[in-house]
Amino acid sequence: QVQLVESGGGLVQPGGSLTLSCEASGFAFSGVEMSWYRQGPGKEREFVAQISENSDFTHYQEYLKGRVFISRNNARHMLYLQLNNLKPEDTGVYYCKTETGVWGQGTRVTVSS
Repeated sequence: QVQLVESGGGLVQPGGSLTLSCEASGFAFSGVEMSWYRQGPGKEREFVAQISENSDFTHYQEYLKGRVFISRNNARHMLYLQLNNLKPEDTGVYYCKTETGVWGQGTRVTVSS
């Protein structure tokens, strides 16, 4: 059974950092491109970042470049998203996704003082 489980969300003050994790199971993780998306309150889900199977290619939402960093550990079947200098507009639910369209359940990030 293909499964993605995100974790690492929480409440953080503006300017803070978080690292989100996505644990993958039930498929050949090392052979699949992976992505992060997010959905803010009252907003549509949007692309955040993408990483190739062996990490040699990454792609970011243009206005998030320099504040987010996607990485993966194929041996551990883990995908990560590091969020830096967080802003209130970064609040939302963050999802990981396989290139084949499988989504996790999301982890909530709230940026507030």
